[in-house]
Amino acid sequence: MIDFDTAYSALQRRDPSLDGVVFAAVKTTGIYCRPVCRVRTPFARNVIFYPSAAAAERAGYRPCIRCRPETAPFCPAWKGTRTTVERALALIETGILDKNSVAALAARLGIGARHLSRLFANHLDASPVQVAQSLRVRRAKRLLDQTDLPISVIAERAGFRSPRRMTAAFVQVYGRNPSTLVKSKRNSDGSRRAPHDRSLLSPYNHKAIGNR
Repeated sequence: MIDFDTAYSALQRRDPSLDGVVFAAVKTTGIYCRPVCRVRTPFARNVIFYPSAAAAERAGYRPCIRCRPETAPFCPAWKGTRTTVERALALIETGILDKNSVAALAARLGIGARHLSRLFANHLDASPVQVAQSLRVRRAKRLLDQTDLPISVIAERAGFRSPRRMTAAFVQVYGRNPSTLVKSKRNSDGSRRAPHDRSLLSPYNHKAIGNR
């Protein structure tokens, strides 16, 4: 983890080299941002930095609707420095934890579940389950923004076991349910775009759910 002074200086400069490496959470607003966010830089005393979006969300912070930190690209801070963590993240991206346990993921990697959780805590300050949840929310948010699919279908495509679980995750992350986000999108755009690219319907298509 980068030291506070270095991270805060990067936040003041809106340094793109740390985009995805650190995430700045503001205690007074309950919101976390990317270091490149164009909002006014908060006072240092109100800022706390996290190494991943999942870690910030675990601490109770909501993503900024302007810089969308939950869509920040994967980076060395996300992937960690160990091959085991990188392999685990690749499997989580494919949806292994959508239907299986952390123990099953650890078995695929040839290690114990406790050891895997410890590696994630060291490198990401978040558990495998929390990282998987963050990815599911990101997939669902992208589909909500870019398609006219029903909530139930989006929940399935994003890897949630039910629409109710997706709604609970959105309320936790955004403070609003998916239906409210759909209404906001329609009010701002007039109507939501229908998907021209069928790849958006794939539950784990990296182009559809990847970086902006």
